[in-house]
Amino acid sequence: MLDLVGIPQPKERLKQYPHQFSGGMRQRLMIAMALICEPKVLIADEPTTALDVTIQAQILELFKEIQRKTGVTIILITHDLGVVAQVADRVAVMYGGKMVETGTRRDIFLQSAASLYKRAPAIRSKT
Repeated sequence: MLDLVGIPQPKERLKQYPHQFSGGMRQRLMIAMALICEPKVLIADEPTTALDVTIQAQILELFKEIQRKTGVTIILITHDLGVVAQVADRVAVMYGGKMVETGTRRDIFLQSAASLYKRAPAIRSKT
């Protein structure tokens, strides 16, 4: 499983402690742990938070590869619209704890910008 998530020398890594891994490696370990049970759905909540851009790209590519190899459905929860634009097939937009839009990546990013502006809070002065 460690091979699948791109951890080099997996046998040696099993003997190491968490503090001996980089943030990206710890993220890969968590993904491997989640995949051991062979789930049909993998929920990844902010999987790229606090990772630098290079490691973030590697983790996102890893999700794509895992999805291709295992067929698992991945639900990615993020506030980073760049991440969504890069990896999502379908998108659900939530606001105030409610789902306000769903659609393909293209639908959400190209066709719904106007509706997002309608929902934007207004700033008014009290005079």
